[in-house]
Amino acid sequence: MFISSAFAQVAPVAGGDMQSSLMSMLPLILMFVVLYFVMIRPQMKKSKEHKAMIESLVKGDEIVSVGGLLGKVSKLGDSFLGLEIANGVEVQIQRSAVVQVLPKGSIK
Repeated sequence: MFISSAFAQVAPVAGGDMQSSLMSMLPLILMFVVLYFVMIRPQMKKSKEHKAMIESLVKGDEIVSVGGLLGKVSKLGDSFLGLEIANGVEVQIQRSAVVQVLPKGSIK
């Protein structure tokens, strides 16, 4: 009277449980793969190109710095370089501050 009837439950199949957990992880894995190809990989490529550009600087190159300074490289050091921005005016900047190497004859 007070006790209800007990109904037997079927035990879940082990393979079905594994498949459902894999399907729930699939969107997360897919988002990481898309994130890698859209954001991480291009940033790594850009970083490699910038490092190669900085290492290939030679005296006399015309460059643009992060701050917008244009000038010719007059001195090269390990982490700094001398930049001649006008006749007799030289400033020191970090190598990592170089944004672009201009073609020869761009600065007059």
